[in-house]
This record gives sequence, C-alpha cells and structure tokens, in this order.
Amino acid sequence: MQGTVTLEDLKDAAIKHASNDFVAVYAHNTVGDTLNSIRKSKTEATILYFYVLDEEDRLVGVIQTRKLLTSPLDAPVDSIMATNLIAIPDSATLMEALEFFILHRYLAFPIVNEKRNLLGVIDVGLFTQEMIDIEENEQVHRIFDTLGVQISELRTKSPFSVFRYRFPWLLATITSGTICALLAGLFQATLAESLILAFFLTLVLGLGESVSMQTMAITLHSMHHRSSQPGWFFSLLRRELTRVFLLAAVCGSIVGLIAFIWKGETAAGIVIASGIMASLMLAGFIGVSVPAILHKLRLDLRVASGPVTLALADICTILSYFSLAAFFLSK
Repeated sequence: MQGTVTLEDLKDAAIKHASNDFVAVYAHNTVGDTLNSIRKSKTEATILYFYVLDEEDRLVGVIQTRKLLTSPLDAPVDSIMATNLIAIPDSATLMEALEFFILHRYLAFPIVNEKRNLLGVIDVGLFTQEMIDIEENEQVHRIFDTLGVQISELRTKSPFSVFRYRFPWLLATITSGTICALLAGLFQATLAESLILAFFLTLVLGLGESVSMQTMAITLHSMHHRSSQPGWFFSLLRRELTRVFLLAAVCGSIVGLIAFIWKGETAAGIVIASGIMASLMLAGFIGVSVPAILHKLRLDLRVASGPVTLALADICTILSYFSLAAFFLSK
C-alpha cells in the first residue's frame, strides 16, 4: 500500500513509492471475461483506472471503471479502451511524478519501463496539498528564470547583485541587436527600392521572437519528461515545425495582404509574406534546437536558452527577410 510521502522523499525514484497492487486487463479479452477476472483478483487498493496490456504485457491503453461496467459483455476490451494514455517513465523522481499530476490532472498514473511494461501505479493520494503548492510555485519560478529574472532577487538582493545577474541578459540583447543593425546596413540598397519593408521590420522581428520563445517553452517542458526517450528531438521538431508552418502561412498571408492594400506594391507584399513565413519557420527550428544543444552541452537551460534563442531568432529573421527582399526586388 502507498503511504503519504514527505518533502524529503521528493528526490526518490517514483517507482520506489509506486503500488504493485493494481488490476491489469488484457486487450484480447472481452468485457465479460475481464469482469470475471477482476472479481477473482485479491486487490485491496482503490481502483481508479484499469490498465490494458497486450500479449507481451506492454501497456497499450486504459479504461475508466464506468466505461468498463457499462459496456456490452461481448465487447472486446481493445474496442473500448483509450489509447492516448500518459505514463511516467521508471527513471522519474517523485518530484517529476508530481508534475504529471499537476499538469494533466489525472488521479493516477502507471509507471513503465522502456519496453512499456507496467511496473506499478502511483496515485494522487501519495502527495499532500503542501507538496502540490510547492510544485506549482516551482513552475512559476521556472517561467521567471526563462525570462531572466529570479523571484528571490526581487525581494532580497542588493541593487548591484541584481545588476550582475540581469545585465548579461541585456548584454546578449545588445549584441544581437547590434549584429542585426549591421546586417540591415548591408541591405541599404534593398530598403531604398521599397521603403515599406522598413515599416514592417519591427512586426516581423516581433513575430519571430514570439514563435521562438513559445517553441522554446514547449521544448523545455517536453525535455523535462521525454529527453530520456530515443528520438524525442526529431519527433518534437517535426511536430513543432508542422504547427509553426500553419502559423507562418496565416500570419504571412495576413500581413502581406495588409502591405499590398496599404501601398499597392505587389512585390513588397510577396516579400513581406514570404519573409514572415521563412523567419517563423527558422524561429521554430531555433526554439527546438537551442535547448536541445544546451542540454547536450550540459549548460543551464533556464539561464542560457532565453537570450540565445532570441538572439539567433532576430539574426535569422533579418537575414531571411532582407535576403528574400533582395532576391525578389532585384528581378
């Protein structure tokens, strides 16, 4: 049986506190056979979900108790189970398991190994409200860390200490801004041909920064739970670039149309639309790649990801925007 853990236990492996007293059912059985099997089981635990295994004892689905009790007896289990279940890896700590409960709001989670074999079940009753409050506060701290601010510094540090911590972030912004200004200077002739490009430059940079930071935040969260899984980077990159492409196509079309209606310059409208699409796709790629590279180099993701991602997004936005402009307007 699971007992409530203490704050000191949060660094323990989650599997150490998982319960082995659970009821697993098999996908190839019918509901009737499954109910008979459950009646014969000697479990003393509170049953929140029934976890479904295949013939090789791999976790493949989950069934809520109500769904199982109200389904026809001759219905196959695999026809009523939900396959989009979320499982905790056996490498997770109790702190990481607690994040699963806060993020997904389920009452219990299965713990599985790399082969998806069910090793145990951990339920929300293991944690106290005090721990949940602490973890929610930790998530707030991570958001501020990503933005370059530690909450504690706002209350306790001296002005000079705050300066030493925050100035490197601003210095990174100054450096990237200077590089962008120098790059823009290389395209003076292009700007002279169509001044409207300068009017939309701030908007294009803002879109690129927004997408890069959104993608970076998603990547950091995904890395926290999936970085131990093989192929996670390419899976996440493919998914995020697909989403960013839809955003880029819509944003590029809207802004390009506005530019065309405003000034009546077809070429400028095409340049702005294509520039936004290219810069947003690059921003999405950067938002996924920078945290992954920093993680590989064992650098502090919270401190380094934000300024590096923004700097690279700005530089790539300037290069793609003006390169496309030079290409289209030179024809």
